[in-house]
Amino acid sequence: MLPREELLKGVENRDSVARVIDRAEQAIKTWEVAVTDFLSPPESIEAQQVFKRLEEVQLLAGGGYPQAERQRLAIARSELPLDPSQIPLAALEIAGNFLFDPATHRDFLGAMLATGIVRDKTGDIIVLGEQGAQVIVVPEMVEFLTASLTQVRSVTVKTRQIQLSELKVREPKKKELTTTEASMRLDAIASAGFGLSRSKMVDSINGGDVRVNWKEVTQPSYLVKSGDLIALSGKGRLEVGEVAVTKKERYRVQLTRFI
Repeated sequence: MLPREELLKGVENRDSVARVIDRAEQAIKTWEVAVTDFLSPPESIEAQQVFKRLEEVQLLAGGGYPQAERQRLAIARSELPLDPSQIPLAALEIAGNFLFDPATHRDFLGAMLATGIVRDKTGDIIVLGEQGAQVIVVPEMVEFLTASLTQVRSVTVKTRQIQLSELKVREPKKKELTTTEASMRLDAIASAGFGLSRSKMVDSINGGDVRVNWKEVTQPSYLVKSGDLIALSGKGRLEVGEVAVTKKERYRVQLTRFI
């Protein structure tokens, strides 16, 4: 048995990590690969950090494409081979004419959950504008969703399975920039990185549209550091790189924006 309470000490996503530990104990006992449902980025990152302390098991994350946010974890004994093909994933196309009634990520997710499935069974949703969307799910949900998911907002849709290779994922573009700020406050760094006014950035932070390392932050004065990842809804992500203090005691910050 794994040292459950020791592993869970100080863990924020306790229930999710506890379920990963359950899968790990199953993998150890059966000598087979065990796989979790989809985890959010904070859950996946924290679980992988927890399991770095253990030598007897190994973890591998996969969500259908390299930049996938929601991922499943495959868990196996350290002695066994483990590769991405052992993470069961399926892709669906949700096709309809959304020209006159555009649907958002939230709309597609809401329509899927309205069929009765739980969030843990769904991975990333790739919105394709007026054409609909593509979604990654656990394979056992394919038949149910192809039959049950027939409408999103006012639009009639046809849901069918596609290959993962058919996912229309755009590689993020990178832009390198440098800013000099009086502090490492979130509103200052994010404002410079995303090219928005300080007041607009404060509104976005207060409104819950900003995440740091996948966790929602609603305090503009929150201090960021090198290595942090800042995400702004609809504007992409910003990675905080090297930080240097100038002679005038200001912070010169290297930033990488992913659009």
